[in-house]
Amino acid sequence: MSMTNEQIKQDVRERYARIAGQGRAENAASCCGATDGSKKIYNIMTDDYSSVEGYESNADLGLGCGLPTQFARISRGDTVIDLGSGAGNDCFVARYETGSEGKVIGIDFTPEMINKARENANKLNYNNVEFRQGDIEDMPAADSEADVIVSNCVLNLVPDKQKVMHEIFRVLKPGGHFSISDIVLSGDLPEKLRTDAEMYAGCVSGAIQKEEYLEIIRESGFENIEILKEKVIELPDDILVKYLDEEELADLRNHKTGIFSISVFAVKPGMADKKKQVQSAVEEPCCGPDCC
Repeated sequence: MSMTNEQIKQDVRERYARIAGQGRAENAASCCGATDGSKKIYNIMTDDYSSVEGYESNADLGLGCGLPTQFARISRGDTVIDLGSGAGNDCFVARYETGSEGKVIGIDFTPEMINKARENANKLNYNNVEFRQGDIEDMPAADSEADVIVSNCVLNLVPDKQKVMHEIFRVLKPGGHFSISDIVLSGDLPEKLRTDAEMYAGCVSGAIQKEEYLEIIRESGFENIEILKEKVIELPDDILVKYLDEEELADLRNHKTGIFSISVFAVKPGMADKKKQVQSAVEEPCCGPDCC
């Protein structure tokens, strides 16, 4: 019997409440820190933040599947919103980019994560980073509040992806953009593996086909959609060999079917704010009748 959307949300909330109390090493041993890890202890999905400016190790629970801030094109003074902000890792990286004159807002619906993120922000004495508890299907954010939205391995957990994408569109300013790292599928995973992957890796169970994911973004009104990074997620052999025959295993290893992390960039159409218009005018020399 399949779960309702509310049951899925409750399951995710309970799972991430437990994760909030775990360390990074424990979380990194499994996908998204959601379940018991493989016998092989290594980071299945996470990217290395250690050389990223603004990185705070205490806020990194090893739950991501990319580096969305790497492609977010954040400017000084921007308002940035991080969806599914966890302990605050990507918020603090974004805060480095936007500077003290900007603002960073993290949204998460797990109270334990919000508390952990606020503790981290207080320790760092950041007064321009705030954390709001709420559901990203119904964001606690005003229309056109953000210049940039980022998210790291979160939308795959959300039952109604269309609703989240419409909310992203609503909250972004005209001319604003998002950079999202997420999990998608390519081809039909063997049912035996998909069933196990759902138990083993909570962040895979809600993943959809890559083309369907991109189509949701297009249908929501975004333009200039780009996949700026894509990597294969390699499930450990000690799981694969239990459930796949030789042909299925070969297809997976040859990436005819598989699980992928993608980092997607897209723009909300419309006139960018005055600050960015001025910046563009400075960067592009004027050769009209009133100059040169």
